[in-house]
Amino acid sequence: MEYARFRTPVVTVLFMADVSTMTLEPSVPGTLVDGLRSFAGDHGGAKAVIEYVGRRGARIVLVGTDGAWGDQFAPSTDVARQACATAGVDIENAWERELIEQMRPSKDLWRSMGRRSLAR
Repeated sequence: MEYARFRTPVVTVLFMADVSTMTLEPSVPGTLVDGLRSFAGDHGGAKAVIEYVGRRGARIVLVGTDGAWGDQFAPSTDVARQACATAGVDIENAWERELIEQMRPSKDLWRSMGRRSLAR
């Protein structure tokens, strides 16, 4: 008895992606951009320093031109940089002396920092 050999054809399927719609930029939450714009608008402009904080992501520390400061959190440093660019906030590469001198911490913050250092 003879057996017939059947060959199964090899089918190659290629998927073509529309490259014009693909982006490599990270997805930026709208609330993050709104928060950055709001801070910059309330304090006459702002500069940002982005700090990597491990698995948590990145901390964006904002310093207003009037000396007020605040922070926002982003899922990554790439998202933080994109959010600052979208919001129109300048990014500083590091904590420069001029930027630190511009910060004016509130009395409540000084009190809370004093309690933390005395508690250790």
